[in-house]
Formats: sequence, structure tokens, C-alpha cells
Amino acid sequence: MRTGLYPGTFDPMTHGHVDIIRRAATLVDRLVIGVAINRDKGPLFTLEERVAIIEEELGHIELNGVEVLVHPFENLLIHCAQDVGASVIIRGLRAVSDFEYEFQMVGMNRALDDRVETVFLMADAKNQAIASRLVKEIARLGGDVSSFVTPAVHAALKERFGQG
Repeated sequence: MRTGLYPGTFDPMTHGHVDIIRRAATLVDRLVIGVAINRDKGPLFTLEERVAIIEEELGHIELNGVEVLVHPFENLLIHCAQDVGASVIIRGLRAVSDFEYEFQMVGMNRALDDRVETVFLMADAKNQAIASRLVKEIARLGGDVSSFVTPAVHAALKERFGQG
């Protein structure tokens, strides 16, 4: 059984994340969505809220019978991969700047455990501009982010910013 790990902060989950989850599910038998606890980023949503949002959204994604689990983690990504038995880390790329950072991460992860591969999935063209950081900023300033996130995430953002 091939297990893949798709890590991120998912703060908030966007259409880009949903697209990568859907496509990653075609590559593995079991997909673990690793929700990073990254206190340095100062997330808008708590870990529990992000996990709940992802679990809710998974019910609306076609996963072709693939087992999908949500797993919070605070340790190194490679250690998380080892903890969940992942043989592959799945990362989404939007732009060249993403690749430069991810290229360095692959090198470090391979040095720590060369049994774990990394697979990059290019963002669908319609999702290339979507970044959680920008979605939060637009929502905070009262802009419409409904084309970037699901209705449930949109409602959560509006509630968080006192707009609904």
C-alpha cells in the first residue's frame, strides 16, 4: 500500500488545496493530509478549526475510494512522513518561487531519509494565483474570496472577520 503525505498549514483551505488533494488521491492508496502546527506563521484558524474544515471538505471531494486521513503535526516534515508510513510527500507548485523553496526542502528531506520521495503537482491554471495568505488579506479587508474557497470556508472567513 502506497501512502502519500500532503502537508500544509491550510489556513485557510483553498480551491488549490482541494485540487491537489483530488489529484494526489489518484497517485496513492492512502493519503494523509498533514496539517502543520506552525506557530511562527500565526494562523488565523486554530489547529482544531483547520482540521475540522478539512474533514468537512473531504466529504465533498471525489477521492475514488482512497482512504484519506487528517493528521496534525509539529515535528519535521520527514519525521511526520515516517510517523504516518508515507513513502511519498506530495507538494503543490504554483510558480517558480515555490519551486526554489521546495527544491531546497527536497534536498534536506532526502538527506534525512532517502527512502521518502517528493512528487510535485503543478497547480491547475485557474488556481495558480490562489495563496492562503492573499485569501486571508482580501477577506480581512472585506473583499470577495468566494471564487477562491468553498462556501463553508468563505462563511468561516466572514465569521472570523465579523462580516457575516
